[in-house]
Amino acid sequence: MRLAAFTTALAILPMAALAADLETSDAAIVPPQPFDTARYGDFRDRLADWKVTVGAGAIYMPEYEGSDKFDINPFPIFSAEFGDRVSVDITGVTVDLYETNGFRVGIKGGYELGRKEDDSDYLRGLGDIDAGGVIGGIVSYERGPFEVYGKIDKTIGGSDGLTGTVGTKASYRYERFIFSADVSGTWADDKHMASYFGITAGQSAGSGLAQYDAEAGVKRVDLKASITYMVTENWLVTGSAGAGFLLGDAKDSPLVKDDVQPFAMLGVVYRF
Repeated sequence: MRLAAFTTALAILPMAALAADLETSDAAIVPPQPFDTARYGDFRDRLADWKVTVGAGAIYMPEYEGSDKFDINPFPIFSAEFGDRVSVDITGVTVDLYETNGFRVGIKGGYELGRKEDDSDYLRGLGDIDAGGVIGGIVSYERGPFEVYGKIDKTIGGSDGLTGTVGTKASYRYERFIFSADVSGTWADDKHMASYFGITAGQSAGSGLAQYDAEAGVKRVDLKASITYMVTENWLVTGSAGAGFLLGDAKDSPLVKDDVQPFAMLGVVYRF
């Protein structure tokens, strides 16, 4: 998978959301089969404690944030929850520090993969954006099928940028189907915007694009929806689709060929 596409995928796909949605389906769809303890020992018991979900799929999305060219690439699906406070997915680790009556406060750590100029012909001459670590926090409130949330992420290394996202989500279970929808908006600081949407004098000379200063502001709004079908108690098919709408200085950047950024993903998942 191209690095820019994968980085964007991490940002727009709520990988932990699948595990959270599955919590609404704890009632067994199919009676569990007898378990061969002699063969597997307590390995599956430990996985059950972790609520592990693994799978793979394919994703269709722009080559990089702002491109009008698209790729189809394989995409890993993974999440695990331990107890009520620790969750892990392909974006990193989240630890809930406080929870009461649907209100949660947590911290998280992860990574930002950056961007390579060979990810797209449009990026030639712009140089690479290095990878970096990410630390952040998240606050959410859940009531019934609805949730509102806010999160902030600081990249250490790479872009050295700061982003903040606020959004709301709704989930609904109907027989073997789990439906969810999410709308969010993302703000980014000067460093993030300059790294991903700005063009310096040197980059202008190398790429032929006009020099451009991208300043802090709301950079995009995202609309997403997903459907998960529980084939059995453990096997699931999940799909999601949506679009991001670039705004402000991000939308006006010479790098942006299309300010509407659609995506679609389809995958098969096994839940331990």
